[in-house]
Amino acid sequence: MSTGLGLESLVDQTISVITNDGRNIVGVLRGFDQATNLILDESHERVYSTKEGVQQLVLGLYIIRGDNISVVGELDEDLDNNLDMSKLRAHPLKPVVH
Repeated sequence: MSTGLGLESLVDQTISVITNDGRNIVGVLRGFDQATNLILDESHERVYSTKEGVQQLVLGLYIIRGDNISVVGELDEDLDNNLDMSKLRAHPLKPVVH
């Protein structure tokens, strides 16, 4: 994964990270290094279920190792704030197989 200008433009912005083990972590990107280790602030994990709404587990300041990252994306905060997480249903993500 390239750490060039792509991640630099996301610093201090809210991002969503999908990890290799299928977790979805949302937080404010505060920094990263050459190994794509990420530092997220004000972060939480979104746990999806087909039976109940999305649970949001507060993590706070959180570091994600670069070798455990599958996808990093910018989050549209306006759209995200308008979602009713209690009504969303989805299958949990499966681990990424390389």
